[in-house]
Amino acid sequence: MELVGTVIDVLKEESGQSAKGTWRKQSYVIETQGQYPKKVCAQVWGDKIDSFGLKEGANVTASIEVESREFNGRWYTDVRIWKVTSNGGATAAPKNIDIPLPSEPPLVESDDDDTGLPF
Repeated sequence: MELVGTVIDVLKEESGQSAKGTWRKQSYVIETQGQYPKKVCAQVWGDKIDSFGLKEGANVTASIEVESREFNGRWYTDVRIWKVTSNGGATAAPKNIDIPLPSEPPLVESDDDDTGLPF
């Protein structure tokens, strides 16, 4: 299966120890294209994290594998990215943009009621 869209968020990398050794996992939120865009959280495991080099704002086609497994009577579903093709595109604007604040707070007109609400 393929997922075509834009990487809108790069989540914190996770790592740990298992019986098979050390593992690493990086999750990405990809927003699909089209009339009704969807957001899909997909994971990249191991050394592919470094080789794919996915960044926020990248337009990609991600080849994915969807797998569900049962544990203690509950089902868990993973969306794993196993191949990525870049579709070009600019990088996204930074999340933290400095916006100058006014030197004085705006005046809020209030009625004579005791609610204190401006409407």
